[in-house]
Amino acid sequence: MRRIVLDTETTGLEPESGHRIIEVACLEMDGRRATGRHFHRYVNPERAIDAAASQVHGLTAEDLADKPKFADIAEELLEFVEGAELLIHNAPFDVAFLDAELARLGRPALGTVCTVSDTLAMARDLHPGKKNSLDALCDRYAVDHSKRTLHGALLDAQLLADVWLAMTRGQETLDIAMLSAQGTSMALSEAPREGALVVVRANDAERAAHAAMCERIERESNGKCLWMHLATA
Repeated sequence: MRRIVLDTETTGLEPESGHRIIEVACLEMDGRRATGRHFHRYVNPERAIDAAASQVHGLTAEDLADKPKFADIAEELLEFVEGAELLIHNAPFDVAFLDAELARLGRPALGTVCTVSDTLAMARDLHPGKKNSLDALCDRYAVDHSKRTLHGALLDAQLLADVWLAMTRGQETLDIAMLSAQGTSMALSEAPREGALVVVRANDAERAAHAAMCERIERESNGKCLWMHLATA
């Protein structure tokens, strides 16, 4: 499945008040693997940027005066995301801004060319009652976000991709094309039969993902997650 991790930065909080997109970033994934393809543009919003917003992302109208307008990048953006599943943290926010920009150009809404999954809603299902901001999730899943002194669409998309992989590890079915029955048989038959046993220990992100999955199983099974009970025994 083709997925696109997407993030935006804006002049303010409300598209219905005329606030605009100033940065958009998209990272492409094939299944659970990054392809290396990305789309990243700064945008001239054709209006002032709220001071509070500038404090978040560090961008001013002067910084963007020579950048293309959204109308200049819209077609390329739509072609990049067409047919993909978009992964967006707090998707209603970004989608509202993108739909408002498209409406100004007389274009149909974003949902007509792709599907959208909200990683914030996913995180809230996994961690009810806890903080589920991008920074909080980076801490929870041991994703290094030390460079995130300011918000930026490209950096935030990269961090979200790592967080999403950690949140969903173990929930995807195996790719049969990559792990065919023949391939499995060969791997077993060619495995060394002698020598010291190699122990591969889980890293911090894998342990965090396992703990999150145990919490979900415990919740959905009404307290019958064996792993959690063995860990506390």
